[in-house]
Amino acid sequence: MKKITAILSTCILACIAGCGTGKPNTIMQVSTIDALLSGAYQSRMSCKKLTSYGNFGVGTFDKLDGEMVLLNGKMYQITADGKVRKPKKNLTTPFATIVKFRKDSIIKLKNKADFERFKNIIDEFAPETNIFCAIKINGRFSKMKVRSLPAQTEPFETITEALKNQSVFEFENVRGTIVGFRFPAYINRVNIPGYYLNFISRDRKRGGHILSFELEEGVGEIDVCNRLLIVLPLGETSFSEIDLNVDRTSELQMLLKQTPEK
Repeated sequence: MKKITAILSTCILACIAGCGTGKPNTIMQVSTIDALLSGAYQSRMSCKKLTSYGNFGVGTFDKLDGEMVLLNGKMYQITADGKVRKPKKNLTTPFATIVKFRKDSIIKLKNKADFERFKNIIDEFAPETNIFCAIKINGRFSKMKVRSLPAQTEPFETITEALKNQSVFEFENVRGTIVGFRFPAYINRVNIPGYYLNFISRDRKRGGHILSFELEEGVGEIDVCNRLLIVLPLGETSFSEIDLNVDRTSELQMLLKQTPEK
């Protein structure tokens, strides 16, 4: 099947302090967050094609089947049963955010940091909150709470309904890596504003989308990025037939909620 994509490139002009090479760094994303929130859970973008854009990122898979972690060029699928798999190259993604990671700053983290303190530390090292940044943290965590969603069936419901069936996992004294991004508030409806972070353990056996954590110690790397490339599905029914004029703020708040409803 011929793959057809429409490419919308949004370039944000800015001076990025601390960028070692002075070259622009581009984040690529598949579709938009509003489309995903509306139930557009299918796409023709394959994992193989996706990795041609970068070696680091997060997202989900066809029919919302689990959480994606792309780390050091290797892709992992963390499914609702808590297992970590290597997805097939022809598996597709309806939403993902990818970059060719190039660190601009290194941070040493100690003395326990929960999610809120962690965000404050990152904001101190990357104070230009109107610019995008990718975040990688290798560390030891006394607590890590994550979630993953099961594959959905048609007709697809909104993300609010899908979240009711999420699986939640809690780990203690685990080593691993946080993979994610910080986007400005103005990006809502296109991508996820604020912090969106996934986790994978060092042994590559556990992980998911982060709900909360306590970091004992670790080393963080920040990649400041000033370009966003959006690849939209063209000819994909699940995308073309949804109404993107609807305000999805409530669904977005549910997606970002750190403590899942029981």
